[in-house]
Amino acid sequence: MFIHEILPVGMLQCNCSIFGDDQTREAIVVDPGDNIANILAVLQRHQLRVKAIVITHAHIDHIGGAEKLKTATGAPVYMNANDQPLYDSIDEQAQWLGIEPPARTKIDVDVREGETLQLGENALHVLDTPGHTQGSISIWIPEQNKLIAGDTLFRDSIGRTDLPGGDGRKILRSIHSKLLTLPETAVVVPGHGANTTIGREKERNPFLKGG
Repeated sequence: MFIHEILPVGMLQCNCSIFGDDQTREAIVVDPGDNIANILAVLQRHQLRVKAIVITHAHIDHIGGAEKLKTATGAPVYMNANDQPLYDSIDEQAQWLGIEPPARTKIDVDVREGETLQLGENALHVLDTPGHTQGSISIWIPEQNKLIAGDTLFRDSIGRTDLPGGDGRKILRSIHSKLLTLPETAVVVPGHGANTTIGREKERNPFLKGG
């Protein structure tokens, strides 16, 4: 059985995905922005051992808890190196939100398109989807017909591009060339808010009309 639990974490309710394989008892955690105790409780409930911590992009609400989770589990952190400058500015990001800066950790793996993380019989394929940030990635799991979109694609919306590193043309190019080519039935788990499908966004997303 493939385990997938989504926990909205932190003040901005980032969707943290916890994936697990019930045969190997291995897990991959995507975007542990905060509330690490809750994430660890899910891992313990399923008796899972984290093999990788994957960051879709380096905004504080997605990466803020990475150091704590790495310390608790010993798992390496994967992030696209194009977002390293953004991670280096995490104290400034915390200032914008009026919160205490989180502890930072070393990024262990510069993860890029074409790389795959294996979890039991499921392959998590990395897609480069810059635009919301320079190093944004998405994760496609064909065996589950599921896409983890980070803050690139949302239900009826797309990621904002007015923050440092954002690029409106790049995000539309990423969505059209990398995400909308996936099956229309594919479930999209965005970085915030409700799930959607590729087909629904093709049909209804006002930001994707005429692209």
